[in-house]
Amino acid sequence: MLNYRIHKNLSNIKWVNFFSPWERQRAYFAVLVWFVLIYPFCCLCQLAPFVLFFTGQWIFLALYACWYYYDKESPKRGGYRDNWFRRLSLHKWFANYFPIRLHKTVELDKKQNYIFGYHPHGILGVGAWSCFGFDGCNASQIFNGIRFSICTLPGNFTAMFRREILLSIGLIESSKESIEYVLGSEERGRAVVIVIGGAAEALEAHPGKHTLTLATRKGFVREALKTGAHLVPVYAFGENDIYKQIDNPEGSVLRKMQEWGKKKMGISLPLIYGRGYFQMALGLLPINTSVNVVVGNPIEVMKTENPEKEVVDRIHKRYMEELAKLFDEHKERFGVSEETNLVFQ
Repeated sequence: MLNYRIHKNLSNIKWVNFFSPWERQRAYFAVLVWFVLIYPFCCLCQLAPFVLFFTGQWIFLALYACWYYYDKESPKRGGYRDNWFRRLSLHKWFANYFPIRLHKTVELDKKQNYIFGYHPHGILGVGAWSCFGFDGCNASQIFNGIRFSICTLPGNFTAMFRREILLSIGLIESSKESIEYVLGSEERGRAVVIVIGGAAEALEAHPGKHTLTLATRKGFVREALKTGAHLVPVYAFGENDIYKQIDNPEGSVLRKMQEWGKKKMGISLPLIYGRGYFQMALGLLPINTSVNVVVGNPIEVMKTENPEKEVVDRIHKRYMEELAKLFDEHKERFGVSEETNLVFQ
């Protein structure tokens, strides 16, 4: 009986077709490389200084320490932005795995700066990375003349080697100093991309759910006013569907533990699962389901050095209205039912 059950369970698993076309094979390879960079490589980078120290590689460690000290302000100064690395074919293969597609609804003025508000955060924000970080969706051609910089937590720039990779993509610190440096430069056509919901919103990233942590988040509006950057709402349909998350309703023991971890470490720890490399039943690779990133109409913002609370609140309210409008206009096109509404919390 036990053998029968095992055989039945194995027969129900959907396995990867090893003889699939080369386009599909390279997409699997790209997402595996991405997984290694996100998880194992990140852990190795955190441990690298200790490994170098205890193996006697002090000269190399000292040289890197000097470089780190010299380069410590780069995350606040726009990064390196290596276009050769950003435009590697590997990134387009990664985008084709899901696939991730970028949709433009209006032309953007190259002489204006912008703050893109990306929603939802999802588990990892792969749409933001692929579209505006790696240029895997041809954002440089779709928005010709616009240069994108994604904001991320300052802690992501502490691990050796990994920080250089992030800086070469053009990532910057999610601090007001960093945002104001980029948008306050003489160069026009700059766009800072902020995944506004952050770690809190990741805990709401369940398939089919459209709940945003936005109602009280107004710092990005204040930065738009201080720099004169226009606000652009962006919604990624399918971002919450690439991973499944263990149920964590408000008030549950799991949610309380996650909230405690977020408060102490600044990052949330959603318990997730996706698919494997050889089978599609269970694993840590993302599920290959479509992610459609829709860029909405820009909201004009007048530069104000010391914006008053009433002005911030008014523009924030309009931003949420424009985001909800963008969601409603495109939801049925991307498989969301007409009855589904965007929820702000």
